[in-house]
Amino acid sequence: MPLVYQQNINETAKIGVWHITESEDFFLESVFPQKEINHPHKRLQHLAGRYLLKKISPDFPLELIKVNSSGKPYLENEICHFSISHSGAYAAVIISETANVGIDIEKANQKIEKIKKKFSSIQELELFANHAIELIDSLTMIWCIKEALYKWYGKSMIDFKKHLCIERIQLNDDFILTECIIKKNDDISVSPVTMMIDGNVLTYVEKAI
Repeated sequence: MPLVYQQNINETAKIGVWHITESEDFFLESVFPQKEINHPHKRLQHLAGRYLLKKISPDFPLELIKVNSSGKPYLENEICHFSISHSGAYAAVIISETANVGIDIEKANQKIEKIKKKFSSIQELELFANHAIELIDSLTMIWCIKEALYKWYGKSMIDFKKHLCIERIQLNDDFILTECIIKKNDDISVSPVTMMIDGNVLTYVEKAI
């Protein structure tokens, strides 16, 4: 049962990370696919994410999940807020009873350098370089932070480089705290938390809109 990380981040919110080593049959004993997915690994990730929601919150109503026009899953009547992410053999979820949330998990990969100009600014790279963080790790963290922000914001027509801006970072013993601005319509200040879990970059956001 590879639940590699679980934490209550406050009184009303929790996160979990699952290392996917099981077959589809394991997950199908507890959850069901909510859409047709032809690719076997993507289907496995989908099932693992739903399974993890139930694992850290047994009463989570999977049958009430809907998806909005920007692709963000949500619950009818906002019974609670949640976000799911998958990367390779890992799934991550965050659930909050009171606030909007977003989560992303990524494995550092050299390929990200080829698209860095699409989502990161020189100023953002300098922020991480000033803390002696290697380029590929920095790019992965920047992408992860912005993906979590995008999921938290939950609306379409977002340019990762133009609208999602990392202003400051603070390194702590176990995590990195970033101060970010979503520059879309009215500016919104958000402070994602980033950490390393089982060799992956994990970022989550929990804040009421």
